[in-house]
Order: sequence, then C-alpha cells, then structure tokens
Amino acid sequence: MDKKVVDFNERKPVDIQWRKYTKIGIFILIIILLLVLLLSSLFIVREGEYKVVRQFGEVVRIKTEPGLSMKVPFIQSVSTLPKYQMTYDVSSAEINTKDKKRMIIDNYALWKIVSPKKMITNARTVENAESRMEEFIYSVIRTELGQLNYDEIINDEKSSRGSLNDRVTEKVNELLANDEYGVVVTDVRMKRTDLPNENENSVYTRMISERESTAQEYLSKGDAEKNRITAETDRKVREMLSKAQADAEVIRSEGEGEAAKMYNEAFSKDREFYQLYRTLESYKKTIGEDTVIVLPADSPYARLLMGYTQ
Repeated sequence: MDKKVVDFNERKPVDIQWRKYTKIGIFILIIILLLVLLLSSLFIVREGEYKVVRQFGEVVRIKTEPGLSMKVPFIQSVSTLPKYQMTYDVSSAEINTKDKKRMIIDNYALWKIVSPKKMITNARTVENAESRMEEFIYSVIRTELGQLNYDEIINDEKSSRGSLNDRVTEKVNELLANDEYGVVVTDVRMKRTDLPNENENSVYTRMISERESTAQEYLSKGDAEKNRITAETDRKVREMLSKAQADAEVIRSEGEGEAAKMYNEAFSKDREFYQLYRTLESYKKTIGEDTVIVLPADSPYARLLMGYTQ
C-alpha cells in the first residue's frame, strides 16, 4: 500500500501571495478612509447662503463668503441659512378702524437675514424669526390703520394713508433691532383689504350711493355749462342778427334814396310822362278783378282807362 507524502515547502508561495494581497487591501482601505475623512471635512459655501458650523450644538463660526472651507469631521456639523431676500405671506387678520369699523387686511413682507449669529441666538430658526416678524407687522399695521377712518382706507380718492408702507417697515425694523433678531424687513405691502361678511352689503351700498352722487354732480355741472354755452351763443347770434338787420336797413335806405334821386332826375325831364307813370302805378293799387269805379266820362283818370291819352 502506497503512502501519500505531503511536501509543506510547496505551500509557501501561496502564503506569500495571500499576505501580499492582504497588505494591498489594507492599504486601499486606509486610502478610502482617508478620502472619506477628507471629504467629510470639506464643505462648499455658495452664493446666496450662509454656512453655520456647529460643534456639539454650539455655533463656532459662520462662513459668509463663497468658496471651499473645512471643518472637523464627526465633531462639527454644517447647516445652511438663506442669504438672499425672501418673501413672507403674512396671515390675514381683522382690525378696527378709528371710527370703530372692522376690516380684514392681508399683507406680505420682503425680508432677509443680515446677522446669522443673532438670528440663531435669539430666534434659533427661520420659522421662529418669521413668526416674530409677523407679530410685529400685525401690531404696527393695527396701530397705524387704527388712526384712520374706514372711508379713508377703502376710498383711494380720499385716502390719508400716505406712506403707510414705509412707516410700517420702519417701525417693524425698530422692533426687530431692539430684540436683536438679526433680520431686516425691506418692504411691507398690503395685498388687499376685505370686509367682514356682515359689513360688505352696507359698504357696497354706500359706495354705489357715493358714485351716483358724484355722477349726478358731474351731470349737473355739465347741464349748467351747456346752458351757459347755449345762452352765450344765442346772445351772440342775436347781436349778429341785429347788427346785420341794422346794416341792411342802412343799405336799403341808401338804395332807396339813390333810387328816388335817379327817379327825380329822370321824371324831371318829362313831367307829363311822370304824371302818366304815377297814374298807371295807382291803377295797380286800386283796381282789382272785382273793383267797381264810378267816374265821370270826361275824367282824365277814366279817359286813360279807356285808352285815351290825348
């Protein structure tokens, strides 16, 4: 029976090769770990944002300039805050005017973070900062509009609001600065003003009445102006007609005078012809279709009618 002989020298190359691969694997693992550590310690600051570096929850530094920065891996964490201007839609609320009328206002605000450290210290979060800002805006607007009458607010033609938005923005920023919230409101605008349902009908009726009164006033002014223009035109027409008639009478009298002068000159040259002409003219006025004249047969007037001219 043959016995199998094992030579342990033949396995040495295999052990050496395994050890070589193990070293390579460990080296690659170390490289990977180093890369992970390096990448976890880097962070990028972009335009329009703040990077807040915290260590065990405490803020250690704030990066404001864009670029690449580093932190301690696994110990420090990085959070982001917006640096750009943001819009916040303020919740609608009900206020009372100076004349004790109720109305609902709806506003929006433009704001931004100017001091991330103060904002984190006093407001902690963006949501909390917006909540405090909303409270201040409502308080200031309620005070400002409470000094105006209802009609002054809703009627643009008689409005006394003036630079209300600027005043509200300024006073809200004063309140935010006093509490050091690290935020600034750049503008506060009123989107719309509504009325409680029970007040709408009465206000609409009043607005309609005011518009009708204004329209009637315009119509009255128009009628008065129309009557004035008509009267002025009639007066000028009468003056023009009177002057024209006077001029016509002068011209007519001058023409008649000139005609009479010409007649006199012509008739003075033959008196018998003039008498004949005048007689014939009298016939036109005295004799008609039904005229009956009783004259002596030897009357010159009758002789002419009968055709005797001698």
